[in-house]
Amino acid sequence: MKRHARAGVTLIELLVAVTLFALLSVGMLYAFRIGIMAYQRTQTHLMDNRRVAGAQHILLEELQNMVPVTVACGGEGPPSVPFFQGEPEAMRLVSTYSLQGAARGMAQILEIFVAPADAGHGVRLLVNEIPYGGPMAAGRLCTAPGHYLPVTATEKSFVLADNLAYCKFSYQFVPLDLVPERVWLPRYPGKTWPRGVRIDMAPLVPNPASLQPISVVAVIRVHRNPEVQYGDF
Repeated sequence: MKRHARAGVTLIELLVAVTLFALLSVGMLYAFRIGIMAYQRTQTHLMDNRRVAGAQHILLEELQNMVPVTVACGGEGPPSVPFFQGEPEAMRLVSTYSLQGAARGMAQILEIFVAPADAGHGVRLLVNEIPYGGPMAAGRLCTAPGHYLPVTATEKSFVLADNLAYCKFSYQFVPLDLVPERVWLPRYPGKTWPRGVRIDMAPLVPNPASLQPISVVAVIRVHRNPEVQYGDF
């Protein structure tokens, strides 16, 4: 009678199989890690682009939803001064658009201003939101016609744009004599509200692969003169 040989593997064959399986596992894990890192970089890139686009949308909405408010500077007397501060690196206005309530929120006093970056390089664009409590409350921010208290950053300040090489404001002014018809000025001198606001900014380190902060121009459709009394006819 013939004896049947026992089926099995040798120790060398087992070691080769284990080694090949280990190499295959390492390769799969390495490929999986590369895929996760690429996904994270893509998500970060998309979030940065959305943040830039969202900040520009917020700026346009805040400026275009400006409301004509007259106040009494110092909080005393009848409201007679248009509430709008237009400086090269700071502006104050009352808007019906806010970060918390969007277009459905209560009116807010917006302080949009430029401040040095935390790292000491470049500047950043910030905004403060103060609930509008009426002409008397808003008038306390105005020391005299055309003069306002300084704007300061707080822990509640929201960063609209960061790591900027520069950021400056200019305002479209229409003189009463209409000569010249329209001019852009770094400091708003009018007794009404500007017809437009332009915010010029540029990134500190340009990156063509990402969405960069660009200049924003908002058309202000507030044309009422606070010195003219309107009535029903």
